[in-house]
Amino acid sequence: MPAQSGKGGKGIMVKFLIGVLVGILIFFFFVYFGGGKALKKVGYGLTDTGKKMEVMEEMIKKKKGEVEKEVEKEVKKRVLKEDKDTTKKTGAPR
Repeated sequence: MPAQSGKGGKGIMVKFLIGVLVGILIFFFFVYFGGGKALKKVGYGLTDTGKKMEVMEEMIKKKKGEVEKEVEKEVKKRVLKEDKDTTKKTGAPR
């Protein structure tokens, strides 16, 4: 005995077939009305966007490296200054 018998099973099958037919029609309309050209234009646009993003990525990486170096220098200066201040306060020779 099938899991879905009667009118319910037929309704699902009809909906499925209608969906397949609609999908095929959409595909043919897409091809007929120049969908390939549209996809090509979108592809070129995405390629340009990708190139721009690569340039921005390189700029960000470069800036990140510069900022990290500056922060590292500042931290070292502060640590050395605090170390000198601590040494002066305690009077302990180094």
